[in-house]
Amino acid sequence: MTKSVTLRRPDDWHLHLRDGAMLQAVASFSGHFGRAIIMPNLVPPVVTGAQAAAYRDRIRAALAPEMTLRPLMTLYLTETTDPADVLAAHAQGIISAVKLYPAGATTNSASGVRDFDKVRGVLEAMAQAGIPLCFHGEVTDPAVDIFDREAAFIDRVLDPIRRATPGLRVVMEHITTSDGVDYVAGNDDIGATITTHHLVINRNHILAGGIRPHYYCLPVAKRETHRLALRRAATSGNARFFLGTDSAPHPDRAKESACGCAGCFTAPNTMSILAQVFEEEGALDRLEGFTSLHGAAFYRMEPNEDRIRLVRREIPAAYPTHIPAGDETVTVFDPGFPLYWHLEDPA
Repeated sequence: MTKSVTLRRPDDWHLHLRDGAMLQAVASFSGHFGRAIIMPNLVPPVVTGAQAAAYRDRIRAALAPEMTLRPLMTLYLTETTDPADVLAAHAQGIISAVKLYPAGATTNSASGVRDFDKVRGVLEAMAQAGIPLCFHGEVTDPAVDIFDREAAFIDRVLDPIRRATPGLRVVMEHITTSDGVDYVAGNDDIGATITTHHLVINRNHILAGGIRPHYYCLPVAKRETHRLALRRAATSGNARFFLGTDSAPHPDRAKESACGCAGCFTAPNTMSILAQVFEEEGALDRLEGFTSLHGAAFYRMEPNEDRIRLVRREIPAAYPTHIPAGDETVTVFDPGFPLYWHLEDPA
């Protein structure tokens, strides 16, 4: 029997679009979203309002006219970020948030923060202005095991900063552990994005039976118990949890190397995967909240007015396994199961 679900148009609250030839290749695959928080970790990073505005214009130029995506820009927080520039960029509608990368935590994060005291002034100004701070939630202390870095981040960095900066609105991005779920569920002025791929894979997918570089991401996928905690959070209806795909394209050459890049390119098939996950959890009625309502509410924006439709058919939906990007190819995330939910034109 054919089933269908109609949703307000979804938003992606954590998206990498890159730049240059890669931007031209991948932007259209997120074109069915209404809005997306765009990550600023280019080379060089997007650190000023003027750079964010220029990057926004390049993204708009890469999208076909009929595509709905509205890029919501962010600034890359550094130890020399000017609070006045942050406030001006936000007041002018150029940025919607600021991104904090602990230095060395992930792709292109070398310019991130090492001494959190040096950004205290910026954080205090953001708290007063109501500007959200998006955290890559891992410590980079080499003494901390990579599978424990999210939990250590909560104790060492996130909770102390929130206590020292009352009113700061925080998004703990791409949470991967039950520790992250519990912390967000138990606190105010905080939300969390959950990626598509972390609802599907655990660390065995990366390492068991051979190394599979296209499942390697940061934060790295954790134990199965953590994956199940994420699925419960995403499908719970709790408005503190919302979709941020962290779709992160890399050339296959860079993924399949002696020191492979972290990231899963999920933009093409995210909505089909999510419909399948929510169906399995008996929570299709909560898919709209996770993809279309909760994030908008946290960012104090109205939900999108138009709709999309997902239809479950007997024949699996067809998605590309690879896409060309200039002289390179990019592998599309493979969830490991057929996708029977088809994304169709707005209802």
